[in-house]
Amino acid sequence: MRVLGIDPSSQATGYGLIESEGGETVVLGYGTIKPKRADALPVKLAGIRSGIAAVIGRHAPQEVAVENPFFARNARTALTLGQVRGAVLVAVAEAGLPLFEYSALEIKKAVTGYGRAEKDQVGVMIRALLRIEDEAMEADAADALACALCHLNTRLFQLRLESGSR
Repeated sequence: MRVLGIDPSSQATGYGLIESEGGETVVLGYGTIKPKRADALPVKLAGIRSGIAAVIGRHAPQEVAVENPFFARNARTALTLGQVRGAVLVAVAEAGLPLFEYSALEIKKAVTGYGRAEKDQVGVMIRALLRIEDEAMEADAADALACALCHLNTRLFQLRLESGSR
């Protein structure tokens, strides 16, 4: 199963692609989509949508997992983040892919064992779990890989349960 994880942000939307083959999880790619700071929000949203569409086109994931923010510092931040998520969701819908959403708490707990882990702890665990030697990996890309790994483990467990109940 090939999963694309996405960590939406208007400054740096992280993405990470992993695949499970024969019990082995392999990293296929990761990075960030960074709109220009000076661009108007609609231009940033268009860039994020087209960036995610390009990642989908290049890597052909089977499913997509997106971090669903539980809260934001203020209303303006929440509104902007909602619009960024909308751009991401449009790109996923245009590709016709199944979408799954996880809270930051669920993702952190799945990766670190603690739902209130700090960003740097998530990065350390993702590099260890996925055997990534890139110490310069951006936090947004690590968060996206964490989202993908959370989903992959959840889905594989669900599929095992379904096949065992037949």
